[in-house]
Amino acid sequence: MNMDAVLQTFLIECGELLEEMEQALLAVEAAPDKSELVNAIFRAAHTIKGSAGLFGLDHVVSFTHVLESVLDEARGGRLLLADQLVALLLACGDHIGAMVAVVASGRMDADTAISKAGAPLVQALHAYLEPGGSAVVAAIAPAPSGSSQSGVWHITVRFGSEVLKNGMDPLSFIGYLGTLGQIVAIVTLDDGLPQAAAMDPECCYLGFHIVFRSSADVATIEGAFEFVRDDCVLQMVAPGSPVARYAALLGDLAAHADALGDLLLLCGTMTATDIDGVLALQAAPEPVSESESVAEPVAEPVAESAAAPVAGPADRQPQPQPQGEVRATTAKTAEHRSIRVDADKLDQLINLVGELIIVSASAKLIAGRAQIAELHDCASTLATLVENVRDSALQLRMVKIGATFNRFQRVVHDVAREIGKDIVLQVSGVDTELDKTVVERIGDPLTHLLRNAMDHGIEPAAVRAAHGKPAVGVVKLDACHDSGSIVITVSDDGGGLDRERILAKAIERGLVEPGRVLGENEIYALIFEPGFSTAAQITNLSGRGVGMDVVKRNINALRGSVGVHSEAGRGTTITVRLPLTLAIIDGFQVGVGPSVFVIPLDMIEECVQFSCEPGHDYTNLRGQVLPLVRLRDLFAIDAAAVRRESIVVVHHAGQRCGIVVDTLIGEFQAVIKPLAKLFNQVACISGSTILGSGEVALIFDVPALFAQLASQRASAGAS
Repeated sequence: MNMDAVLQTFLIECGELLEEMEQALLAVEAAPDKSELVNAIFRAAHTIKGSAGLFGLDHVVSFTHVLESVLDEARGGRLLLADQLVALLLACGDHIGAMVAVVASGRMDADTAISKAGAPLVQALHAYLEPGGSAVVAAIAPAPSGSSQSGVWHITVRFGSEVLKNGMDPLSFIGYLGTLGQIVAIVTLDDGLPQAAAMDPECCYLGFHIVFRSSADVATIEGAFEFVRDDCVLQMVAPGSPVARYAALLGDLAAHADALGDLLLLCGTMTATDIDGVLALQAAPEPVSESESVAEPVAEPVAESAAAPVAGPADRQPQPQPQGEVRATTAKTAEHRSIRVDADKLDQLINLVGELIIVSASAKLIAGRAQIAELHDCASTLATLVENVRDSALQLRMVKIGATFNRFQRVVHDVAREIGKDIVLQVSGVDTELDKTVVERIGDPLTHLLRNAMDHGIEPAAVRAAHGKPAVGVVKLDACHDSGSIVITVSDDGGGLDRERILAKAIERGLVEPGRVLGENEIYALIFEPGFSTAAQITNLSGRGVGMDVVKRNINALRGSVGVHSEAGRGTTITVRLPLTLAIIDGFQVGVGPSVFVIPLDMIEECVQFSCEPGHDYTNLRGQVLPLVRLRDLFAIDAAAVRRESIVVVHHAGQRCGIVVDTLIGEFQAVIKPLAKLFNQVACISGSTILGSGEVALIFDVPALFAQLASQRASAGAS
């Protein structure tokens, strides 16, 4: 077992558990039945504590133990998870995350600054427990002694010889077991020790028999040995088991029968008569059957179940209840249907697939020139297979946006408390998938949009009540697919944008010339200008004009677009359009003079022959007016016009227009290459790609074209 790999698994799973705990805490207040969520929160904290104990992270264990004690009070119904306690528990989750981050950086000891930051949290947690922290003491104090065998487990663990070489310390597992209850006694099993000359100092030859008093269930106790399940043999006899089980245990550990017998007698598990009878039968010269060896000595039953028949092979199968159960297993891990893959490996795979697509296009072009039927068929088959590989590779990078959306519940919770507003977040479209790279880079822009919606959009409760609105403001986050893009909307039911105020502020800042008439979309677009803000005063959230310009810049960097729609008194909706992937797209090649352009195929409706009245920039397409854009004029291409032009009809966000080109070349898988910084400001171009011939083609930016057309129409209408 690779210890580094195990630690990485712990770090990943710890992050997932903290995320689950956070989501449950955010949902628990509104849940009609809180018990399931409270149990989920407790299980997450308990699992983190247990796993941290196995790695000797005592500072994580001690902090999480106090947290677990408070959660146990809530689980038992003695504490109500209300707003103040939920906020404290969320802060505790953040603190555990900070400690785990230190471990991820390579430090296994506690960070002084982080420990100091956690001290007030521990003090606040103790305030929810019994005076003086007695609830914590009770949680870790030894159980009261007594003759009853209730709660007493007998655990035998034999560690494999390779456990030390795999980086595991057997004593750390026993130490963690002690956090689940009281270790009454331990017998060291040394019957596996070889002669001194044959002993390997890096091998483990010992086992242990442990008398353990605890109220934990069998799964929890087994979980203490989770990281060595492949390197140990574990046997457990549950509390209240028939005496026959313990007699069988004496037989299995004959070399240590005297010491084990003393423990069984001390715990009241077996009587002296029972133990003497078993030991006498073990010393008998004649072999005795299992039923005789167990049934004869039990003349005076200690427990009601003592007269139960001796367990055969069938009886040793796992039972639903721990009573009367013996569990012996080498504990092989379950086979999983999924594996974790490093993101860099996926990126490398996508890059290789991109190069393969370029080579495949070149092979197809060469086959067409050679006029060899077999070569052409082979190239076509290769192109089909490459396309399938491309789709499969891209699918590996597709992730659901729900995980990103769920993290914003915490943002809304914290910001609402900070600004003193009652706001809820409604999320939809969580199953919408897009490229992981896009998901990773869209988080910050969406955070800015949500914070602005809460701070600027949602009115205070008194203002909402005066306008007949509910006191609770609503912010909605939605995602869906549309024409090969993902559309994310952030909307609120607040007061909407004040057009006059935005325009006045823009004139004051010199962003707009006085007297210039702007359309509605142009006015709303001003909020994305650097340094623009209409806030009356500076707060932690707003007033400095930093945020919305960053949002637009980041979205543009993803080849996306952002739009604003607002209604006075009803709210604002900001729409973000993003490509599903940043790597490879299906495109359609068109030619204008010597230049080749690639238009995203999912934005194309159809191709028709050009027809237009001279001097007009529109045509009649089946009774509907279709505006036209000539690529020759748009990019000032100096080439003679052809006699037969074509129109490529494209659509975006419910709008249509026709792109006039010279030639229609055909479909093409475009591997997107970013433009150099020198060409970043070229309008209506989002990237480039390499053709099979080795030439470079530009990828046409359809959303940017529609934005440019809208701006032209607004300017014409204003004038």
